[in-house]
Amino acid sequence: MASMRSFVLALLLLLSPLGPVACAAPSSSSAYGCGSSGVPCLKGTALIELNTSKGKVELSLDGSAAPLTAGNFVDLVRRGAYTGTLFHRVVKEPIPFVVQGGDPQSANPSTPVDLLGTGSYVDPATGQPRLIPLELFLDGEQAPRYGEITVGPGQASRLKLQHQRGALAMARSNDPNSASAQFYIALRALPELDGRYAVFGRVTKGMDVVDQISQGDKLISATVLQGGTLVQDTK
Repeated sequence: MASMRSFVLALLLLLSPLGPVACAAPSSSSAYGCGSSGVPCLKGTALIELNTSKGKVELSLDGSAAPLTAGNFVDLVRRGAYTGTLFHRVVKEPIPFVVQGGDPQSANPSTPVDLLGTGSYVDPATGQPRLIPLELFLDGEQAPRYGEITVGPGQASRLKLQHQRGALAMARSNDPNSASAQFYIALRALPELDGRYAVFGRVTKGMDVVDQISQGDKLISATVLQGGTLVQDTK
């Protein structure tokens, strides 16, 4: 059991971009959410197509359960932030774990390999990295929680979006408010990540393609196929 716990801890660390940790979160989640950070939120749903070097994958994003996280992803897709990027971290051994990509700097072939996974999306309007908070929505609550790791007794089972096989979620550093552009797809159910990382959608077509992706494969382009209405306030 001790060796398995160590293995799980190592996998958790693999999810975290290795770049600088963002500023610490305020004590209240009220500082975050739609209309507070300049990042648009997704109203309703969106269907996204990833065109990869191994084939096409369709993703369904849930704006009712993860409006800010899903809205950020749709906005980055439309900005072309994922064009030509790499799947820089793929963990399949000793057991399937995740396929991770979305580091904007991986689109530059001159980026050193040891820097892949450390990049954020830099807003051209401000020249600053765009960071979003951890967003978790629990059944029985009126709105998502922001900036709060939620792993108390019984809480994981109340999450509206959980780490099932094919779940789409945001990678981040140790700071829960440091997600930006990097994302991952779960290759199996990963309940150990529930409440720690923000799930905002799932693979609806092409999971067999995801299973074939290897480290270094390319995300050629990403496109919004359907939905994708962005708003500054979901109320």
